[in-house]
Amino acid sequence: MPSVPSPFKPRKKNTSDNSSPSFSVPVERAIEHCRVFIDGEALPGEFTPHSALQAVEEYGRGFVWVGLYEPLESQMTKVAAEFRIHELIVEDVVQAHQRPKLERYDDQLFVVARSVNYRDHDEVADKRQIISTGEIQMIIGDTFIITVRHSAKLPNLAYVIQDEQDLVEQGPISLAWKILDMMVDRYSEICRLIAIEVDELEEEIFTPNSLPNIDRIYMFKREILEMKHAIVPLSPALRSMVADHKDLIPKTIRSYIRDVNDHQLVVQDHVAGFDERLTSLIDASVAKISMQQNSDMRTISAVVGMWAAPTLVAGIYGMNFDVMPELHFPWGYYGAIGLMILVVAGMWWWFRRNNWL
Repeated sequence: MPSVPSPFKPRKKNTSDNSSPSFSVPVERAIEHCRVFIDGEALPGEFTPHSALQAVEEYGRGFVWVGLYEPLESQMTKVAAEFRIHELIVEDVVQAHQRPKLERYDDQLFVVARSVNYRDHDEVADKRQIISTGEIQMIIGDTFIITVRHSAKLPNLAYVIQDEQDLVEQGPISLAWKILDMMVDRYSEICRLIAIEVDELEEEIFTPNSLPNIDRIYMFKREILEMKHAIVPLSPALRSMVADHKDLIPKTIRSYIRDVNDHQLVVQDHVAGFDERLTSLIDASVAKISMQQNSDMRTISAVVGMWAAPTLVAGIYGMNFDVMPELHFPWGYYGAIGLMILVVAGMWWWFRRNNWL
């Protein structure tokens, strides 16, 4: 009887897309940190994945944290074999560019979250780099958590969470909570910075006699849209962690994750509000420019009308007819000039009264 392949053995994939080079790259090059946590405290020093699992087995408790940075397929395959990670998780980790989500494979959880970074528009040459996003993936098992970052920053969790020993004792899911909490806090900081920019744009738009910069407004709206796509799908994943996986996530950690979700919803509302405000600012800018153009056209029409009156008088008395009223009048020239000035002055007064000039 033919053997059935185990779901925990990573399958071989076509590497023609240059996802990994033809030569073998040591897995250690992708490992940033490998720490062991026992009774809520990190053991001193760094480990290899194999020695870390051995340490946990010897202690009979604790868990391993492995931090990876953009691993190649060959590197991730070796890590997956060591920790018996499902092959579908390996595929998502290598390909990256995942939307925020939560997936469960037997007793393993795979969490994807998007990091968001903000830079002031004066600091970047390409305005599309004001909001940049990265990706942090977390593979959570009974005795391990593997974090994989793609274009995202992640501190050494052994130092970040050292004052929260009681939570760390709950297992590797505590590190996942801490990562999500830090990311949502970063979302909140970026929202405060964006709020300042949006307020400045509103003041600029509604300042009298100012020329609105629609390009800048549209640029911010595009960046807000990118941030919206990065953070909005995270809320369903957080709700699922609280409601659907109680057998894997302790009650204490579920409470903290629920708090993270509350903060996430607040940020989500802020981002939606920014999007609506920027849409309104674009509409207001277009309306203001249209009104300015109409005002300019009225001014031009008024000036042309005032020039047309003297031209009419001069045209009439410039016709080559011998018999015309006041043609040989001694003061006719001065009378025509006076009539022109009088008509222009009357038109100017009328235009000023109706705010055309």
